[in-house]
Amino acid sequence: MAEADQPSIEQLTDDPHPHWHRLRATAPVVRVPALAGWVVLSHPVASAVLRDPAAFTVDDPRFSTGQLFGPSMLSTDGAEHARFNSAFAPGLRLGPVRERLAGHVRTEVSRLLAYCQDKIELRSQLAGPLAVSVMQELLGLTTIEPDTLSAWYADIVTGVDRISAGAPAGDAAVRAHAELSAQLAAALAERRTNVGGDTLSTTEAVANAGILLFGGIETTEAMITLAVWHLLRHPEQAQAVHRDPGRIPAAIEESLRLEPAATRVDRYTTREVTLAGVRIPAGELVIVSLSAANRDPAVFDEPDSFDISRPNANRQLAFAAGPHYCLGAYLARLETEAVLAELLDRDARLVERECAPPRGLVFRKPAAVTVRW
Repeated sequence: MAEADQPSIEQLTDDPHPHWHRLRATAPVVRVPALAGWVVLSHPVASAVLRDPAAFTVDDPRFSTGQLFGPSMLSTDGAEHARFNSAFAPGLRLGPVRERLAGHVRTEVSRLLAYCQDKIELRSQLAGPLAVSVMQELLGLTTIEPDTLSAWYADIVTGVDRISAGAPAGDAAVRAHAELSAQLAAALAERRTNVGGDTLSTTEAVANAGILLFGGIETTEAMITLAVWHLLRHPEQAQAVHRDPGRIPAAIEESLRLEPAATRVDRYTTREVTLAGVRIPAGELVIVSLSAANRDPAVFDEPDSFDISRPNANRQLAFAAGPHYCLGAYLARLETEAVLAELLDRDARLVERECAPPRGLVFRKPAAVTVRW
């Protein structure tokens, strides 16, 4: 493919979808020089890669979050991954999440909205603070000021984005990780956290708790913001959900499909492989584009449209698949459901002139979404 036909980092940051559609029409797997790797664009191939850690591993020193957090459930495979995962998974299953955190989520949504008269900027005033509060409760970090924790995670997200673009994480991200790690170690030592168990060393537990915090704030904030933005941009569908709150989960699944908060997951080939007819040498970066897979027209009709009646929206890969399926999926859905229910009850509407479309290379979300009721 000619270099002129290849998308730039800026184009993929602004709006990757037309570029993925164009490239997918040529092949399900393509090399993208700007990303220094092979990008998987088809849903079936993406699913296969995510379920094959023997050939496509996360256990590589180039893995972005691994460079900041060290070995964790996100950057290991096999027995090591299973050991890390099993220490945290029980506390994040549906039953424990509902039992321990549903009340806290509802209380926090009501508390945050109580500060507002009839208007709110969703990301900064509701979705972000809610995600921070819930993760503080889960991980026993309630002695830290929410603004401090938010600043740490913002620096860490910037660092991961920099690594993904081929640059060093930066001093701010390294500093934030060190300060966060110290607080997590104290919470674990004092048994203030609801997850973690006793099977890991302090260093291992801190690394894995940091990964949970990172995902639980960044991607949940984006998931909530995107779900509200998508649904309220379609007033007829919003009214249908308002009339039947039982359709809130369907609206969330469709939002996850249309714009996953994390656009990609990275893997590295453990040997030479042939993927969808494309030969890829050992040690190569393979980027599974969740954004592209979720808009694969071979799987989803009219993939660029938002449709809460879509029968197969639950085939979306926003939480990945296989051994590395997101542990926080139940919790993220719980938070998003609570926000949507409350805003729909208030008959919330977008303030269009104060909204922005999603943007971001690895993590995508709108810069601002303002609603009024």
